[in-house]
Amino acid sequence: MSSEANDLGGLADLTAAEASAFLTSLTEVASGTAPDTALPLLTLALSQVLVAGARLGAVQDVVPEERFEPDAGDDDADPLRTGLANLLTGIDEYVYVIDPITSSERADGSVTNDLVDVAVALSHGLKHYAAGRKLEALWWWQFSYLSEWGDRAMMAMRALHSILAHLRLDADTETVGEAEFDALHP
Repeated sequence: MSSEANDLGGLADLTAAEASAFLTSLTEVASGTAPDTALPLLTLALSQVLVAGARLGAVQDVVPEERFEPDAGDDDADPLRTGLANLLTGIDEYVYVIDPITSSERADGSVTNDLVDVAVALSHGLKHYAAGRKLEALWWWQFSYLSEWGDRAMMAMRALHSILAHLRLDADTETVGEAEFDALHP
């Protein structure tokens, strides 16, 4: 086996582990068992999977041996979508710039839909990986990162960061002043 094939196999193994970790975290958050930690956990999970995506974007295009992708089957993302939508009620929608390089056109987005799109793309690659088609999985993850899930993950990350910032920083001025005084004068 060539050195390049070994490197790609290692990248596929690493990406599979990161994709699995993201899906596990997302599923746990969507269960609704720990709503107080949902936003930080989603932010952390997205950050970690975006590192995996950046790694995929940094390597030369992966080209599978066969030019035909075997059907990996469909995922039933409805339970995940429902759980996330319930959890993010009231803070799910946001506005984004469609392509900040070529236009200033804006559109409406949904953190739930973004997270589910990322999950479905990663899960699709995991099916190829589990079937022993590592190069096909890697091709899929790289292609879908560059064409869809990377953008979706970045949009969701931006929205989650904004929500967290508002939750933590939009405090009553008097309360903030008292906390600062208490911190400076123990």
